[in-house]
Amino acid sequence: MHTPDPSQVVERIAQLRAAMRQHQIDALMIPSADPHLSEYLPERWQGREWASGFTGSVGTLIITPESAGVWTDARYWTQAEQQLNGTGIQLMKLTSGASVQYIDWLAANLKSGQTLAVDGAVLGLAIARLLQTALDAKDVKLRTDLDLLDQVWADRPALPDAPVYEHLPPYASKSRSGKLADLRSAMQGASANRHLISTLDDIAYLFNLRGADVNFNPIFLAHALITPSRATIYVADGKIAPELRTALADEGVDVAPYASAAAALAGLPADTTLLVDPRRITYGTRQWIPAKVKVLEAINPTTLAKSRKSDQDAIHVRATMEQDGAALCEFFAWLEQTLANTARAPLTEVEIDKQITAARARRPGFISPSFATIAGFGPNGAIMHYRATEARHAVIEGDGLLLIDSGGQYLGGTTDITRVVAVGSITDEHRRDFTLVLKGMIALSATRFPRGAKSPMLDAIARAPLWAEGMDFGHGTGHGVGYFLNVHEGPQSISPSAMPEPQTAMEPGMITSIEPGLYRPGRWGIRIENLVLNRAAGQTEFGEFLNFETLTLCPIDTRCILPALLRDDERQWLNDYHATVRKRLSPLLSGDALAWLTTRTETL
Repeated sequence: MHTPDPSQVVERIAQLRAAMRQHQIDALMIPSADPHLSEYLPERWQGREWASGFTGSVGTLIITPESAGVWTDARYWTQAEQQLNGTGIQLMKLTSGASVQYIDWLAANLKSGQTLAVDGAVLGLAIARLLQTALDAKDVKLRTDLDLLDQVWADRPALPDAPVYEHLPPYASKSRSGKLADLRSAMQGASANRHLISTLDDIAYLFNLRGADVNFNPIFLAHALITPSRATIYVADGKIAPELRTALADEGVDVAPYASAAAALAGLPADTTLLVDPRRITYGTRQWIPAKVKVLEAINPTTLAKSRKSDQDAIHVRATMEQDGAALCEFFAWLEQTLANTARAPLTEVEIDKQITAARARRPGFISPSFATIAGFGPNGAIMHYRATEARHAVIEGDGLLLIDSGGQYLGGTTDITRVVAVGSITDEHRRDFTLVLKGMIALSATRFPRGAKSPMLDAIARAPLWAEGMDFGHGTGHGVGYFLNVHEGPQSISPSAMPEPQTAMEPGMITSIEPGLYRPGRWGIRIENLVLNRAAGQTEFGEFLNFETLTLCPIDTRCILPALLRDDERQWLNDYHATVRKRLSPLLSGDALAWLTTRTETL
């Protein structure tokens, strides 16, 4: 979708206000969501971006006759300030990614008898309940039956139509029937005889199917309803080929039109006990379920199941990390040669994205990037979710730090890695910041912890070296990662904004990122990120313990380190890591890339 300029945004807000007057609406809320509560949205549901011009993946737009604001967290503050400039829309800073301060704002600013509108089809059920409670206390009406975007967005994109395909063995290590059997066992344990799933990665996981309806995530738009004997996937006509439909039907899986999910739920028999996850369905979807049906609310069993990769999955992920690491070595060798060539044309941040994607595309099993590459040089590195575009980017020249956060979707796994490299001459202040971030990454990477420890509790370990120097960073330390699925996956989250709930327990087989950072707005940003796998680390009288196997294989730029700040054990961790990287990647490389790897993995 083309990012609008400020004058277009002003006009779109005016059109939405006109529609609000027509329907007697006093405030309009546009969340960043679709009917499946996806993080990355099909273009049809990128309404907040269309209306505001703010392109971050998280944000809530609220429009009143007098004001407009976008609520977003610290990851996006710098970006939002830039993109909202000149639009008349105010940046409203959320103190954490999980905050719902905009609800407090609505309750404080709307008056008795006024009406707030939000499209119920994209309003999360859990948020809707908080919103309803706050508005009821102020005698403010909530309307969820209007989609005002449809009224003013003349060229709104249609639903995506990319085909659905199978994720096949050997990469799919467990069969559809096996996963369905596990799910039905969990349903039986919860005394449920029906289960509705709306989250797209859960559906893709359960049925060993993949698609391309959302950029960077191999998923497709669908709902699924599971009964004790059969399952139905509600998906747009034509997306599943006849042969695949037949194969699914033979395994007890039916295919029905996407739009028929509402009627199917409305027609559930009276003796139904339906399991739903209140954090993973929308208010609109919940309205499809008739009052006669008993509803059980709990986390989707598939959310827990897909977070725990099997031993066979882990084998494929390790092989994928080797291919991804080899691609990165080829890229970084090219980067250093290019920067050293004074006769070349200027190198831009946009070219970084093209070259790193091309390097991955030469590797077996590569499907697509796993998110939009972040390549930020100098001050742009301090914008946590920066995105260089042809219209707005920096030239990489002179002296400074270049931050590159990128990843790939492969048949055998999903990758996500951040590295910071020196360009030209860097200062000891650069190196000090880099080394403190590295110390945090090493501290958590080397941690041993009890099985079942709540993942948010681990966050402070990575921050401690920075806290000791009076520093911090405004994002979580780690997120779960899918297996050829979404690059951001729950239920585990190593973040201070996540609640340490039972489902956040760390279990064997989970893959999580470790990515502390440090950002100096207008100067530079640093983030160092590896993916790690939870694995058994012994039994003691105090119970079972886990530790992390580092999966990511790519050198960390030792030119950016102040060695005097590293303890002996930290230096040993880094040298051991680099020895592993060199051993596992060398057989996949030759020429300049191999020479680069050898140089960049020398003992510190």
